[in-house]
Amino acid sequence: MATVALTKEQYTEIIETIKEGATDIRPNPAIATALQLEANLGMRIGDILQMRLADIIKDGSRYRLNITEEKTGKRRTFTVPAEIYCFLRDYADAQGIGREDYLFSLKGKRNKPLTVRAVQKHLAKICDLLELENISTHSFRKFFAVDVYEENGHDIALVQTLLQHSSPATTRRYITIAPEQVEKAIAKHTILI
Repeated sequence: MATVALTKEQYTEIIETIKEGATDIRPNPAIATALQLEANLGMRIGDILQMRLADIIKDGSRYRLNITEEKTGKRRTFTVPAEIYCFLRDYADAQGIGREDYLFSLKGKRNKPLTVRAVQKHLAKICDLLELENISTHSFRKFFAVDVYEENGHDIALVQTLLQHSSPATTRRYITIAPEQVEKAIAKHTILI
């Protein structure tokens, strides 16, 4: 079955469990932070794992992130909310990570980023523990897409732009419609004479 978008409850439960750890699973602030970035910026996990604090530049009163997407090769420049920049700076300070170091590196190797596979494996353990199915790192990007879509008047073009998709059809696949939503829509629309 395909990867699903997270609900807000699942997102919270997963991140808290990764941060706190569980039986036989150590806390992992790097993975918790990387997944939070994916859920809040809509970036692919592979691009997030390549980030350094120095990649976020202060531009007047804003912070900007300039990246070249690994999957598409497209150059992407966008504003990073100050709250997210401060969150990352605090994370880096707490972990002893320098501005030029990878934010999410292999243990003891600041010059070598975590792999997507390592994040996926850790997430799979957490999801097994929480009895959650069909969730992968991509579920956090889908969570971002659905949340932005719902919070911005169902503007598919906005979500398409934010995700750097080449077509609305690709974006629509991210915006899954739950059966309950379909039933509500039909019930709301019923007009009998």
